[in-house]
Amino acid sequence: MSMSTLLELLTEHTDLPLDDVAHLQRLVGEWQLLSDLSFADLLLWVPVGDGEQFLCVAQVRPTTGPTAYQDDHVGQRQQAPEATPQLVAMQEGRIFREGDPEWEGAVAVRREAIPVRRPGQDRPVAVVGRDTNLVATRGPSKLELAYLNAANDLCRMVCECTFPPAGPDEVHTGPRAGDGLIRLDADGRVVYASPNAQSAYRRLGQTGDLLDGELAPMTRALTRDALEGSDVAGRIKAALSGEAPARMELEARGATVLFRVLPLYPEGTAEGALVLVGDVTEVRNRDRQLLSKDATIREIHHRVKNNLQTVAALLRLQARRVESPDARTALEESVRRVASIAMVHETLAVSLDERVDFDGIVDRLLSSLSDVAGAGTRVRLERTGSFGILVADVATPLVMVLTELVQNAVEHGFPGDSDTGTVTVTAFRLGRRMSVVVADDGTGLPDGFSLVTSDRLGLQIVRTLVTAELGGSIEVRHRARSRGAEAVLDVPLTRRR
Repeated sequence: MSMSTLLELLTEHTDLPLDDVAHLQRLVGEWQLLSDLSFADLLLWVPVGDGEQFLCVAQVRPTTGPTAYQDDHVGQRQQAPEATPQLVAMQEGRIFREGDPEWEGAVAVRREAIPVRRPGQDRPVAVVGRDTNLVATRGPSKLELAYLNAANDLCRMVCECTFPPAGPDEVHTGPRAGDGLIRLDADGRVVYASPNAQSAYRRLGQTGDLLDGELAPMTRALTRDALEGSDVAGRIKAALSGEAPARMELEARGATVLFRVLPLYPEGTAEGALVLVGDVTEVRNRDRQLLSKDATIREIHHRVKNNLQTVAALLRLQARRVESPDARTALEESVRRVASIAMVHETLAVSLDERVDFDGIVDRLLSSLSDVAGAGTRVRLERTGSFGILVADVATPLVMVLTELVQNAVEHGFPGDSDTGTVTVTAFRLGRRMSVVVADDGTGLPDGFSLVTSDRLGLQIVRTLVTAELGGSIEVRHRARSRGAEAVLDVPLTRRR
């Protein structure tokens, strides 16, 4: 059930204040833990109409046991007698548990109803249904008893508006109950530790049993970083005092464990805390490897950019020394081609995923071409539309294509020093393809012009890059409704193998 759908249902069917809506969103963001500890489906019911009818606006299923319902209940309505648990919870402001099991097809379901209050309010704003599939009911193990006892405490805290806690921790963040759970008494001693929690502490270097030990000093002693150890221990003690500290990670002996501590204060009585622990060693190792790989790739792009700029500078120096106009023109064109590729690598050097914002590259390219060609005062270069985000192996050949097409339009569309006009680069994205039009209002194409038979090096480069590298097509033609010429490209946006 997404937050947006929950908000839409609450907005459409209730007149709850924004603070009440925000509290229900926070509850739904946290209630997977309560569902897992309860081995039960949770359904959020809100009164609608005259208050005798209830609408289900959210539902979550347990990951620790079988669901009570195969069908989704979101959007369904209930009224008396079917809604008796919700009515009792709303009217009497207490947890309803005394109903007989009900049958959902071939499944016996025990239904409970937990009123949801807001601070300073006597009347509940909603009801959480806790519905348990009884088909697999048997003698509970120590783990199941610990889970259920913790769930009952949290249910009472929901009723009293102390769960979810008003701490800095974000919703939808681990660890989960199944990752590892430790139950502390009011003095901070371990009264239960699940097998996964024991294993997580073993990876951190804990040799003795956790049971009956004080968790805060045991945890502090596991790491050589005194500050980090004291931080975790301090958060455990803060939860015993009723605070809701943010989650954190502890590293020791090559292992990384994620901690989250929840205070247990049902009916205002300190009954200890729940410590959720999750071994995230492999996840963090992969994260570090990816960061190292990304940093290496960005460094490569940075060096390639620097090398290309060096090559461009050398070619520019060589162009100044040659006397042949044709040779100087060829070198200057090479400078532009190398510089355009360097722009892409410069952007990739700060990118995290080998993707670039191509609009910025095109804008810089047009500004550079305008300055280099000396056309800034007589030919305006502009972009319309958006290229959006492009992968690197599309961006690199495309920027070279645009360099050649724009430069060709300036040189051949406005051959005279006094000729003025505009060259426009327009982009259209349609699904997984993109159309690009480079149009000018200059003198147009010469008679008998053909892109296929043209002997201009720049146009040959363009045709090769578009067809071979980009897998697209290109057409150069007279503009239909105005003077000048245009080049029309159609290229796929998917990454080529």
